[in-house]
Amino acid sequence: MIVTNQILIIVTNSDLFEKVGYRTGLWLSELVEFWDIAEEAGYKMDIASPSGGKAPLDPESLLITEMGNAIGLKGSLSRRYEDKAFMSLLDNTLKVSDVDPVAYDAIYMTGGHGVMFDFPKSTSLAKLTARFYESGKIVSAVCHGPCGLLEVKLSDGTYLVSGKDVTGFSWKEEKLANRDEAVPFNLEEELQKRGGRYSKAMMPFSSHVVENGLLITGQNPKSAKNVGQAVVRKLEELKEISPLSKEMFL
Repeated sequence: MIVTNQILIIVTNSDLFEKVGYRTGLWLSELVEFWDIAEEAGYKMDIASPSGGKAPLDPESLLITEMGNAIGLKGSLSRRYEDKAFMSLLDNTLKVSDVDPVAYDAIYMTGGHGVMFDFPKSTSLAKLTARFYESGKIVSAVCHGPCGLLEVKLSDGTYLVSGKDVTGFSWKEEKLANRDEAVPFNLEEELQKRGGRYSKAMMPFSSHVVENGLLITGQNPKSAKNVGQAVVRKLEELKEISPLSKEMFL
């Protein structure tokens, strides 16, 4: 693997639940918290989406920003949201089908319910993800982001998640969020149907990150920062080993 010190981030283009009228989109903290960790470690990032162009924000993901501003506490999420240059990246995302994985060391799929409607349907995303993985590059996702793993098949025809430890937004969390009647499928169940060894935190909405070689997944928004740390740590490990020994991670 040629080291590029660049990471590709995938976001959704979907802004509406198909069954109901709820607005949805990217859960902003899952982008920001990962970005902060990777940027601090010296990595550069590009943002892509299945269709390219504008990536909508889930309105509920901005509530933390609004509450912080109301009490005079401006965290990283608030600062990024007020940064025009940063937010403009979400208005002009790359199209997944135009991306060359050779330019990146890792791929990271953000969540927000919007991804449930376009990630699994994107054959380009599935093929790109398989190319990342089979090239010895890191594949990571958080919360609903693992929806982008559901249709990824490797060159031998098996699902990428088959026989691997994995996590993602749990069905219990979906119920607690009052979205179980609105979502198109049960992510926890679908990962298991494809052979994934699914696990989750004992306490809903607490951080839970699962690493299985080159595959790194996080359960919910609380896990985004820890996924970022795990990806950076694994990237640094890969820089230290020979190309041949990287096969042990596949």
